[in-house]
Amino acid sequence: MKRLKANIFPFIIALSALSVSASAAFYSVSGLSKLFAGASFEVIIMAGSLEVAKLVIASLLYQYWDTINKYLRTYLTIAAVVLVLITSMGIYGFLSAAYQETYQKLTINQNKIEFLENKAKFYEDDVNRYDEELERISNNISTLSNAKATSIQVRDTSALGGLRSTVSTAELRLAQQRIQVEEENRKEVNKNRTVAADSLQTYKLQILELQNASDTVGELGPLQYLSGLTGTPMDKIINILLLIIIFVFDPLAISLVVAANFAFDQANKKNLYGEFEDDIEPDLWDDLDEEEEDINDIEVEAEEVKPEDWKVVDENDTEIKEKPKPVKIIQKGPSTHRVLFNDGQERKVKKDDNIIRYL
Repeated sequence: MKRLKANIFPFIIALSALSVSASAAFYSVSGLSKLFAGASFEVIIMAGSLEVAKLVIASLLYQYWDTINKYLRTYLTIAAVVLVLITSMGIYGFLSAAYQETYQKLTINQNKIEFLENKAKFYEDDVNRYDEELERISNNISTLSNAKATSIQVRDTSALGGLRSTVSTAELRLAQQRIQVEEENRKEVNKNRTVAADSLQTYKLQILELQNASDTVGELGPLQYLSGLTGTPMDKIINILLLIIIFVFDPLAISLVVAANFAFDQANKKNLYGEFEDDIEPDLWDDLDEEEEDINDIEVEAEEVKPEDWKVVDENDTEIKEKPKPVKIIQKGPSTHRVLFNDGQERKVKKDDNIIRYL
């Protein structure tokens, strides 16, 4: 049970590593299959096997770094780095293709808006022209409405002096006729203005609808906001964002795989006798109560040692003197440690060796 509890967190790390690796592999394989669309199925098989091999290489290098052949170790390290770059390239291709698809929709949307704005501008000019015409007609009608009858003198033999004063209504009648014509003109202009205003309103509503289209505004709205806020083109912003994602994505998957190996190694340590440390029973002498028999009172049958069983060893003996003794551990590794001996030399010693355990 203790060992099971100790392995819970390493298991969580391993599960996280697999989830990140699986998603990275999916995006990478999808991106590479689009890049080589002529043989997409074959590329999926190849890229999938390389993704699995990359995780195996990471675990292998961690477990056998000190024991594996250095040439093979160098090649596997280079291969892992190259696979990370390939995966990152596939992820970049996948995400950039998704962005280009959405950006293309935005471009089409903007072109439609520009076309509708030109149409709206045409009808807006018509409305302004009709407004000016209506204003001119209104001024004419106002002027003609101020026309009055004119006082004139006409010849009349019956009147004194042969002239008689009277009123001329000819100008007044002419003004009334012109007012009727202007009223007809105003009705026609009002009719044309209404048609132009309705068309202008229709185009403006279409422009507003396109500007608030949910499929493009919801996806590229944050990028448009950042572009307007920083004055940076959207293409440059999305490129920086994609580079940040791929810089973290696949290297994080490899790091979590190595971390899972390390966590399992720490949770399942073994002692000198190959036993799990958490399975060792506590010392039986620790269970003795104070009232129980003292350990010094226990009788033990002593074995008589005869003189011939002893061997006197001279401290200056060449065999013992020439055998180097460990001083300290310089570097720890997954399976072997680098140890400094009293003769000044450094040697690799397995981590389960007695020399390591009793330093």
